[in-house]
Amino acid sequence: MTARWTAPEPLIAALAQAPGPLGAASTPEGLDAGVFAQALVKRGGVGLFVARDESRAAAFEAATRFFEPELPTLRLLAWDTLPYDRISPTASIAAQRCAALTRLALEAESGGALLVVGTASGVAQRVPPGERLTRAAFAARAGSVVALDALEAYLDVNGYVRASTVRAPGDFAVRGGVTDVFPPGAAEPVRFDFFGDQLESIRAFDPETQRTTRQLPAATLTPVSEVLMDQEAVTSFRKRFVAAHGAAGADTMYDAVSARIRRHGVEALLPYFYDTLETVFDYIGPQ
Repeated sequence: MTARWTAPEPLIAALAQAPGPLGAASTPEGLDAGVFAQALVKRGGVGLFVARDESRAAAFEAATRFFEPELPTLRLLAWDTLPYDRISPTASIAAQRCAALTRLALEAESGGALLVVGTASGVAQRVPPGERLTRAAFAARAGSVVALDALEAYLDVNGYVRASTVRAPGDFAVRGGVTDVFPPGAAEPVRFDFFGDQLESIRAFDPETQRTTRQLPAATLTPVSEVLMDQEAVTSFRKRFVAAHGAAGADTMYDAVSARIRRHGVEALLPYFYDTLETVFDYIGPQ
C-alpha cells in the first residue's frame, strides 16, 4: 500500500490559522493540490482554486481527490460561448454550472470545508443572486405529499427538457404517476413514483438499462439554467427589455420569454431577468 503524501504539519497549521482571506500561489503543480486541500480541511469554509484552463482545473480536482478523498469539490465550468453571442451554451455545461452554483449557494454558510475549482472566465462571469437559486431548489422526501402538477411546473420553469426516455442531465419524462428526472450534477437520474399526491418512493436508476439501482429517502432538484422562467423573472425581463430597447414590437425573444418559451440564446440576456447579478465571491462570502 502506498502512503498518501501529507504536507508538513507546521505549514498546514500556519495556513489554516492565518486570519482573513488566504491566498496560495507559486506552489509546484501537483503538490499545490495537497497543500491547498489539507489546509482547507483544517481551516474549514469555502476554498476557491482558479486554474488557467479547464485541463488544469480537471487535473487539480483529480489531485485533490487523491490527497483528500473526503473533501467535497465543485467544478465551476464557464459557458462555451463568447460574450453577447445570441447562442446558448452547451446544455450539459450550462446544467453542470447551474448545479454547482446552486449547491454553493446552499452550502457556503454551513461552515464545512468545500473546494470550488474553476477558471478565470468561469469565476469572473456574473451569476444570478444566490437567494434566487436557493429558492429554486426543489426538495422531496419519500412518503410526503407532493403535487405532481407542481413538480411538472417546477421542471418546466427551471430549464428541464421533456423527453420520451431520460438519458442525459436536464431530461425529464412523465408517464402516468411516474416522473423520471435527471438532475444536473447527479450521477444517476431519479424516479418519483406517485399514488395521487402521495410520493410513495424515490429510486435512482441506470439511464442505459432504466433499471432501479437503489432506493433513496429524499432527492433535491436544482435548476438546469441560470435563466429562470418563473413569474418574477419574466416580469423583470419584460420591464428591463422595454427600458433598454423601447417598445418591444415584434421582437421574437421578447414574445418567447413573455410566453415562457426558452429560445436559443436567451442566456445572453441574463441581466434582464434579475434586479442585480452577483459574483461567485458573493456566494462564498467573507472567509
